[in-house]
Amino acid sequence: MDTSQLITLHQDSSVALYKVVVGPIDNNVFVIQCVQTGKSAMIDAANEHEKLLELCEKFRVDVVLETHGHWDHIAAVPEIRDAGYSVAVSKEDSSMLESYDQIIGQDDVIQVGRLKIEVIHTPGHTPGSLTYYVQGTPLLLTGDTLFPGGPGATKFPGGNFQQIIESIDRKIFAKFGPSTIILPGHGGSSTIGAESMHLESWIQRGW
Repeated sequence: MDTSQLITLHQDSSVALYKVVVGPIDNNVFVIQCVQTGKSAMIDAANEHEKLLELCEKFRVDVVLETHGHWDHIAAVPEIRDAGYSVAVSKEDSSMLESYDQIIGQDDVIQVGRLKIEVIHTPGHTPGSLTYYVQGTPLLLTGDTLFPGGPGATKFPGGNFQQIIESIDRKIFAKFGPSTIILPGHGGSSTIGAESMHLESWIQRGW
């Protein structure tokens, strides 16, 4: 893989966060690495499996954590599993995948090296959408639940606008501080502080 395509988003003494953009609708794939052990987790086996397999090997990926089951976030799952990497998804979205290895849900904690990644069930974009928080860091990986400028789309089967608003309000804005970094499944990042003030306007506009 051309290493210029790999973006370093965060690095400190405990955690490094990398991003690569793949596929026809520019999906973000994140690698969360425990700096102390070198072990990593990948968020969303979205597409371009050759590229992702290189990252899995380079960063010693232990597990691939799916944010939800939409096709653009899971296209590389079969090849990732065939290579021996474990793929985890929510129970509610598991039927969207041809195959997987683990079911995960609310309050599960995934150990990656010395890092602990907390699983938060944030339905609305899909019934089983998950958000991942790297404990002790400012990093919150929101999939297609929360973007700079508003919630993810709820027009697809299984989507529910009221539900996604409740997920964002109660499970994200109420829980995390303003400096927490929002890292969505497409596009750029933001912070809780920059987005939370707009919740009422999102409700009023209805999307």
